[in-house]
Parts: sequence; structure tokens; C-alpha cells
Amino acid sequence: MKDALVIHRALLEWEAVHEIVRLPVAMSNADELPKALGLPADRCLVTRVYSCEDARGRPFLTGVLVPAGRRPSAEAVRRAAGARTARPAHADVVNAVTEYAAGLVCPLLLPDSVTLLIDHRLTDRLPADDVVYTATGEASTALGIRAGTLFALCHAKPADLLSPPPARAPNLDRAAT
Repeated sequence: MKDALVIHRALLEWEAVHEIVRLPVAMSNADELPKALGLPADRCLVTRVYSCEDARGRPFLTGVLVPAGRRPSAEAVRRAAGARTARPAHADVVNAVTEYAAGLVCPLLLPDSVTLLIDHRLTDRLPADDVVYTATGEASTALGIRAGTLFALCHAKPADLLSPPPARAPNLDRAAT
């Protein structure tokens, strides 16, 4: 399994400024990063993994990078990935394919077979020099890295993953009563 040391070594090789942070409490999933670090959720990024099928029914995995606590709909992932179907991947599949503990997936060092998407609001709104935090595959550590560096290294494709649902048209029959 990949862990903080594997990530640290890769980032040193890439000459990327970063910090591996020891957390005061162990996490069961990356959504706990804001609480563990005392930071706002938009500074803590989570990689969620979805099982998808292409038009021919062939399976593939798509990772999505979003702020902690946020979950894109399967429909948003399906559209962004160009898939016929999409649903959250089972933990055993995530563990086997990514080599990270499910729920603690880092957006770095994913296999080429995993497409990585990022909600475009992150790339549009986060200044490149702001430090963000993400999981390392371990329950007791996090990776601190500049947003611009992370986005460049993970090669994620910006997509509309967290749009609010379309507004429903008012029910005119009810309004008249």
C-alpha cells in the first residue's frame, strides 16, 4: 500500500515543496481532515473514487478531487467522465487499484488507468500559493502542498462536479390555490 513515505519520496524527486503533517488524531476517512487540522473544508481536499462504464460496457475508475465533506452526484461524475454509468467504487476495488486505503486516497501517484477530475471551482478560486491538505493513504498523516503544485502534479481535468441542482419550476397549479 502507498503511504506518506512513498508520497514524500516522489515529491522530493519532483522537487516539489511540501510537508507531511502528523495528525493529532487518526482519521477513518479524509472528510475528517478539517477537524483534525482545524482548517476550513475548502483547504482540505478529498479524492473520491467512482466505478464507471464506458459506452461499450467496459469498466474504468474515475477519481474526483473535491473539498472535504462534499460529494458530487454520480450523474455529475458520469457526465464529466463521459461514462455510461457511474457509482461510488467499492472499498476493495479502491484499495486494489489505487494502492491507497479507501477513504484516504491521495490524488498523487494514481495509476494511469484512473482518470482524475477536479471540481473547476477549486482551480478557479484557490490561489496557486495557498496550501491545501489531502490524505496520504495513512490515518495519521496529511500532505500539505501548494494548490498550484498539487493541481499541476496530479494532472486532474477540471470539470463541473459540484453544481447546485437545477432550480425546479414553480408549480403554478399550487400557486393559484
